[in-house]
Amino acid sequence: MYGFKKTLHACYRGYITQAIVVNLAPLFFVFFREEFGLSFGEIASLTAVNFFSQILVDFVAVLFVDKFGYRPSLLAAHAAAVLGLVGMGLLPQIFPAYPALLCATVLYAVGSGLIEVIVSPVVDNIPREAKSSGAMILLHAFYSWGQMLVVLLTTLVIGIFGYRFWYLIPVAWAAVPFVNFISFLTVPIREPENKTDLGEMKRLFSHKVFFLAILMMITSGSSEMVISQWASMFAEKGLGVAKTVGDVLGPCLFAFFMAIGRTWFGMKGDRIDLRKCLTLLSLGAFGCYLGAVFLPHPLLSLLAVAMTGFMVSAMWPGMLNLSSARLAGGTAMFGLLAVAGDVGCSFGPALAGRISDLALSSGLAESFGMSADQFGLKAGILFASLFPAVMFVGMLFFPKDKKTGV
Repeated sequence: MYGFKKTLHACYRGYITQAIVVNLAPLFFVFFREEFGLSFGEIASLTAVNFFSQILVDFVAVLFVDKFGYRPSLLAAHAAAVLGLVGMGLLPQIFPAYPALLCATVLYAVGSGLIEVIVSPVVDNIPREAKSSGAMILLHAFYSWGQMLVVLLTTLVIGIFGYRFWYLIPVAWAAVPFVNFISFLTVPIREPENKTDLGEMKRLFSHKVFFLAILMMITSGSSEMVISQWASMFAEKGLGVAKTVGDVLGPCLFAFFMAIGRTWFGMKGDRIDLRKCLTLLSLGAFGCYLGAVFLPHPLLSLLAVAMTGFMVSAMWPGMLNLSSARLAGGTAMFGLLAVAGDVGCSFGPALAGRISDLALSSGLAESFGMSADQFGLKAGILFASLFPAVMFVGMLFFPKDKKTGV
């Protein structure tokens, strides 16, 4: 069982890698806008391309990962993450910034997408003696701890050295997936016994609850990622807070509270009614979104941003747990739900960015006593409050587990 503990720890590091891939670029959004002249729409498209690429990889991986095996797929995932992060730092030094950043985004998104699909069933297949009952939520907690580490350390480096050597930061973060690539060469991995086929896909789509789970995954991804991706720029341009202070009190505390929530829910395991928790958390997330926009002081708005982290903490892994209990799915279920979650991760922030662009150009900012950037960003966040609201309604209709009654 000790060997499988190493596997579990490598999976945890895999989610730290995903946290780096998803959360590093947003910390440079203001720099990209001011240094390279990227528009809000182009910045939003980096997030959209990231998750759209992950969606394609998720879908393809559902069909082929079982045939190639978990280990080769995990090695390919971490290699792509290394190349993408190195490319993010070096390619804009050689080529025009926007296409260079798009290329790097596609590369590391391939790695992130494969990690998303593969790591969850790998953890699911680890013998129960080597993991806790809340291992799946704990797995996602490491994403949150990784996110906080990325925000804190990157913000600290930028605060000390400025943006002069910004391109070295993503190159340095590439060391994490490189080390994990080495780990996955040797740790024990239980390969899937039942290969995904069209029959398994048909079985999943024959369940009405699976369609509801897909909708909930879309809203989960959107609810989490809108704040995660836009918090840094929202703090600086939307609330007028200095970058270092804004990043620490905004995205960093967001990640901290999300990590605390996932760790707590993971340790509680089967002792909580996850369905009721997700219903209440989605309502709380809706309130936090409104608070970020309407609270009268920037620090109170940043507190609402931070508390959103706790509210969204159990949404994604919780839906995986609930779906697994009701559908008994394998790689296909985890992969298809990952596709849905990544649709939300792409659609939510991109739509918020488009709404921000429309509001910015509407000429209404002065009527509300705001700058154009401030009005645009607040309008985008306000519109995105619809995502946790939809999840709250959906959870009211999510069926109880017939075996446990919860």
